[in-house]
Amino acid sequence: MSDFDFLYDTTEDTSSRFVCFVGKTMRRFDLAIITTNRYYGKKLVIDLQTGRTAIIGPDDLEEEGYLEYAYKLTEEEAEELRSFLSQIVGEINFTDT
Repeated sequence: MSDFDFLYDTTEDTSSRFVCFVGKTMRRFDLAIITTNRYYGKKLVIDLQTGRTAIIGPDDLEEEGYLEYAYKLTEEEAEELRSFLSQIVGEINFTDT
């Protein structure tokens, strides 16, 4: 038997989107965006260049300094990322599944 005490162990189908773009700052963003039933409808956004990951919803995009901290970006780079992500993140869904 296992020595682990699992808090949860589930498998689900997810949707993955891979996107690469460059903005005015010339910062290249290579992102994997995972949509799942977890995280109340927020997206799991992975920067494939650095491996940094954050769970992002519309409330996070409005929080000052969040993208700068999570992805180690300048204000200008974070604004470009925020502009892109605001087009794809949806409303938060607080229903439990």
